[in-house]
Amino acid sequence: MNILNPICEASFLLSNSFSQKLFDKVAKDLPIYDYHNHLSAKDIVLDRKFTDITELWLEGDHYKWRAMRANGIDEKYITGSADARDKFQRWSLTVPATIRNPLYHWTHLELKKAFGITTILNGNSANQIYDETKSLLQEEDYSVRNLLRKFNVSTLCTTEDPTDSLEWHIQLKSSSFEIKVLTAFRPDKAINVCNAENFQKYLIELEKCTNSSIGSYQSFVDALKTRHDYFHFHGCRLADHGLEFPFPVLEPTKAQLEHIFQQLMLKKMPDIQMQIEFKSALLLEFAQWNFEKGWVQQFHVGALRDVNTRAVRIIGQACGFDSIADFSYAETMGIFFNRLEERQMLTKTIVYNLNPTDNEVIASMVGNFQDGLTPGKMQFGAAWWFSDQKKGIQDHLNCLSNYGLLSQFVGMVTDSRSFLSFSRHEYFRRILCDLIGSDIQNKEIPNDYELVSELISNICYGNANKYFNT
Repeated sequence: MNILNPICEASFLLSNSFSQKLFDKVAKDLPIYDYHNHLSAKDIVLDRKFTDITELWLEGDHYKWRAMRANGIDEKYITGSADARDKFQRWSLTVPATIRNPLYHWTHLELKKAFGITTILNGNSANQIYDETKSLLQEEDYSVRNLLRKFNVSTLCTTEDPTDSLEWHIQLKSSSFEIKVLTAFRPDKAINVCNAENFQKYLIELEKCTNSSIGSYQSFVDALKTRHDYFHFHGCRLADHGLEFPFPVLEPTKAQLEHIFQQLMLKKMPDIQMQIEFKSALLLEFAQWNFEKGWVQQFHVGALRDVNTRAVRIIGQACGFDSIADFSYAETMGIFFNRLEERQMLTKTIVYNLNPTDNEVIASMVGNFQDGLTPGKMQFGAAWWFSDQKKGIQDHLNCLSNYGLLSQFVGMVTDSRSFLSFSRHEYFRRILCDLIGSDIQNKEIPNDYELVSELISNICYGNANKYFNT
């Protein structure tokens, strides 16, 4: 029985004629500016071609891995050594079980956009879709660069550790590739001192890439500053900071910081107070460097990572064993931004919250530090990770509208490792257009096409294109 796939219909998520017109005439064909993802610059330089859809789709997607585990799929078919066709078959068997999960929507949007496939994916269609996509992936039109062109990507920004050589970004910058590929400076490993042994390993990497000897706290900071300068020289204009804790705002002395550093050098674990002091000092340094260079800084707040330690030992980190944290950080966030503001060193800033109960906290806080000079300087970041589904996006847009200016929002990100995930921009655009179209239908805003089309266009592309110093 051939069942119609509603996700591939033009009206998907668009509940009225106003919404559909805004999507079709304004949002649909706009370029994509994806300012935060975890794609591989190496794959773009080498213009990688994927062997099959399993390699393209399942290689690093922990969203799918979590769903497959929840559906009772053995790990050998997820991250293990099973045959590629068998892995895809198990994913296909899982897809029907993801009804009402965003994965169901994303899966079919990606199949349609990238491959023109509108068949519903399930156990019965798996082999046909596997063979059809495998054949298409052998063609030049399906290399990494051509996939980016297919999704109409204009700019994307990956994220790298300070010790990264940036060799692939350097090659891209000097190439004729028309899509702009940027990097972001993400020093999470440098700031994470909960494991002294891992910290020492990181110091060795930092010494190698800076050709320096690091034996004191100040030499450690100097080495990181060298890398910050190096990233800037090679075109970096964004910083990423993942905070798995409240904004650290203690004010340790130089002597206290040196003592903590020497404890780490002796492989002694600093206590919680010392860890917060160390993080406080470093995060403030990074924020000041970001201001001095005119960068945009991003704070991703509220992930509880690698919760299942047994699974992490067996399978690895960042493999889908993370969840939403519930710590309180409103007060410390205000102190942190205020400290930078007092020093007149608060740069453009985006704050993402993983816990949706913090929406109002973030939306109201960023409004305290708008400067009256830079439109949308302080941003309530897009619905992120566990929140980048229909309700999460709607809640984010409504909250931003209530507490700030939706018109200045810099739009959606994929935060993804998959070259097919740019369909999430279409998903976001449909939800945005339906929100505005429904307001028109309900007579909550004027039926002024020029007004609302400019709003949609700016949120989907224009604001980001102006906001980032790239």
